Amino acid sequence: MGTPSTVLHSPKNLLGITFNFKTSAAHFNKHLVCTPHSRVFSADKSVKSSLFSPLVINSGNFRNGHLLKPVKSAISDEFSSDFRFSPQVLVQKLKNLSFDSIIETISGLNPFTVTKWVVIATICIAALKRVVNFMLNPFVWMYFSWTWLFWPWFMAISLGIYGVYCFIKHINGESSIFEQISIVTSTFTWLTLVPPAFSNGFLEGWPFVFFFVYHYFFFLNVSIRKRLYGDYNARPHDPKWDVNVPNMYRVLFAVGVMVGHWLAAFEGPELHLIPGGWTNFAIWGLILVTLFTQYNASLYLAKYSEKIVEPTAVVHFGPYRWVRHPIYASTLLLFFTYFAALRALLSCLYIVAVCVLYYDQKAKLEEALMVDTFGESYVEYSNKVKYKFIPFVY
Repeated sequence: MGTPSTVLHSPKNLLGITFNFKTSAAHFNKHLVCTPHSRVFSADKSVKSSLFSPLVINSGNFRNGHLLKPVKSAISDEFSSDFRFSPQVLVQKLKNLSFDSIIETISGLNPFTVTKWVVIATICIAALKRVVNFMLNPFVWMYFSWTWLFWPWFMAISLGIYGVYCFIKHINGESSIFEQISIVTSTFTWLTLVPPAFSNGFLEGWPFVFFFVYHYFFFLNVSIRKRLYGDYNARPHDPKWDVNVPNMYRVLFAVGVMVGHWLAAFEGPELHLIPGGWTNFAIWGLILVTLFTQYNASLYLAKYSEKIVEPTAVVHFGPYRWVRHPIYASTLLLFFTYFAALRALLSCLYIVAVCVLYYDQKAKLEEALMVDTFGESYVEYSNKVKYKFIPFVY
């Protein structure tokens, strides 16, 4: 049962080294073999062996010491407790931390481990230094938000890819409301934020304003559904009122609008050079006119329509008193206002031409349908209101 645990102590060996430590002979349990030259005494006496000479085995410490540390089993409680992590264990390990244990850990390091921790420490110090310098830079807080300074391209590209994915699902009739909103947000990001960010290297001012204006503008129809029907869902209607030009025209229009936004970003001055103050009063006025025209045109059209898209009468009120297609006119005005805010005059002329060419094709189809439905009533209205999109111009 018992294994002789002894304390080895001796004056000095031949090399002059003094031994005074405990070692376990547990692995020699019941098999401690003595040579013929060894002499064994009783438990009260010393045991000398040529095998241990000149060491002295003191059996008086038989039950208290170990010469060799026993090998721990994988299932032992002591071993498994080393892998438990808790605040108490961490505090206990910190309390047991000593200078000798630190010296022992350092002496056990190899070049690979040292290199690994040096690289990790270098990266952490460099990242911390960069963050501190960035946060303490006054220029970071100059334009309301530090996110305006450096354009996160990975976010723009990821949002664009996700928008394309949602658009494909929308074409197949499988998109959810969130995915439809993602399509709109992705489109407006690449119209209002990405072009000026690419040309300037940072963002501030008008691009952010129009990013939200675009959202509000195109969600007005949805808000009218909520006001009239109590929810945001589209109603089933007669498909003849879904007037669309050929897909080629729609693709060309989308490309033309995207190109126009990029041209405006490169044509206009740098964002921080665009003057502020009262010089932008006209821009804010155009924004209000755009939103007012869009909302009132959609609201009057909904009042004289079933399910918003099926007109029951020719509308003569609101913005319809000045132009026959005020919703298209407000979209044109929205793009024009954004380009004017960027001080891109040539791009303003370009986007007006793109919108007029596209919406003119669509307006012809709608007016032909209105004449077939309302006959002379719509002809009289067309003669009274001569302009399609731009009052006194076209």
